[in-house]
This record gives sequence, structure tokens and C-alpha cells, in this order.
Amino acid sequence: MTGVAKKTVMRLLVEVGDVCADYQDKAFHNLNCRRLQLDEMWGWIYCKAKNRTEEIAKNNPDAGDVWLWVAVDADTKLVPCWTLGSRDAHTAKDFVDDLASRLKNRVQITSDGHRPYIEAIENAFGDDVDYSILQKIYGAPLETETRYSPARCIGIDVRPVTGDPDPKHISTSFVERQNWTVRGRMRRYTRLSNGFSRKMRNHAAATALNYFAYNFIQIHRTIRMSPAMAAGVTDRLWSVEDLVALWESYEANQAPIAA
Repeated sequence: MTGVAKKTVMRLLVEVGDVCADYQDKAFHNLNCRRLQLDEMWGWIYCKAKNRTEEIAKNNPDAGDVWLWVAVDADTKLVPCWTLGSRDAHTAKDFVDDLASRLKNRVQITSDGHRPYIEAIENAFGDDVDYSILQKIYGAPLETETRYSPARCIGIDVRPVTGDPDPKHISTSFVERQNWTVRGRMRRYTRLSNGFSRKMRNHAAATALNYFAYNFIQIHRTIRMSPAMAAGVTDRLWSVEDLVALWESYEANQAPIAA
């Protein structure tokens, strides 16, 4: 379509994704968030973990499952941070520590029942957080349901863990809706597709580019502005041209344009 080699386009997109990751890492600090929701989303690189062989692992060490850990501000819809890794306690600690370093106020946090969150949040926040778990309870699938039909949610189990979380704001609805947005807009996370990455760096760059567009360029229909504007990170709606200028400023080793 472009008349340019596919690998050339890929290298450019990786460079832009690296710039998006670095810019957001520097911009998202001292945030005035009040209510955050956390979740994880599964994906894979090169092949699924169950299909990984010794030969594949030797030639493609990134091959296998990868989990996207993400936080969403329930008020501004900002995604202040995300982490790619395994679904284990080590990655949970990295993710929550990163999140805690970006906040300036006491916050209320809701996560699902994934156990590594409990220790990670306790280590990162101590008692200075209002944290609760919301665990959905699913019924057994009916015989008439197809293989890919989700089980029916028949209830929830809410458990306050630390502090005094407001029951009205114990929810994971916004982060689950954000996951749906990612799966719809980012083909690497679209179910039953072949749009997977072959390298972790490519996957990370695509994820950063996606969240840059989500946070800075796209207007969120609920708040009628970009999440970055709602969070006070920027005072204007960015464009693709601004993103290109940002990338060029990094390429020229100049100071990036102001938010």
C-alpha cells in the first residue's frame, strides 16, 4: 500500500512506540487520581505457551504467553501505567510499584481476586490505600453454549482488604470496558486472530502506541475529551501530526514538545 518495505515500516513503528512509552512514563507522575481499577489481559508472542517447543524457545526466547497488567482511573479514564509480563507475583509487584510511584494522593483501588495483588498493594501502599477485591462468580456453561461463549455471571463477592473503600465505587467495570476497547482496536489482543507479535519489543511498542492514542489523541465519549486532558496532563487534544513531531524531536535529540 505504501510502496515501502514491510520491515522498514515495522522498524518505524517500533521507534514511534518506544517514544510513546518513554513520553508517557515521564508525563504520568504526580497524578491526582482518586479511584483506580486494575486488571490483566492475556496475549501471546510468536506462539501460545502450550505450543512452545525447545527449538522455538531457542530461536525465539520471547515466545509464549504474555499478560498485560493495566490500571484505569475511573474518573478521567486515564491509563496511567501498564506492565507486560507473566501473571505472577513478581510482575504484580513491578506493576503496582510503578503505579504507586505515579500518584500524589491516597486512592481507592479495586482489583479482581488474583492473589498476587494483595501482597503487591500492601508492599507498595502499606495502610495508605482503600483497597477492595471484587470477584465475579460464574455459573457452569450450558450444554447448548458454544465453545467460545462466556459463562454467565451469577453474582459477585466483594471483600474490603485495606482501609475504608467506598462501597459505591467498588467496581471493575471501567477497566473491563477498557480491555474490550484494547481487544477491538489492537489486533494483537483480538481473540481468534493471527495478528500476534513475533518479538516482545514489537509487542511492547504496539501497546505503548495504542495507549498513547487512547490517552492523548482520541476523545473519550463519556468525558468528551481525551483522558490526558481530563487528568490535567495536557491542556489540548493531540493529533497524529503532534505524535510525528514528538518522534522527530526524539530523533533529533532535542527536548520533546511540551504537553
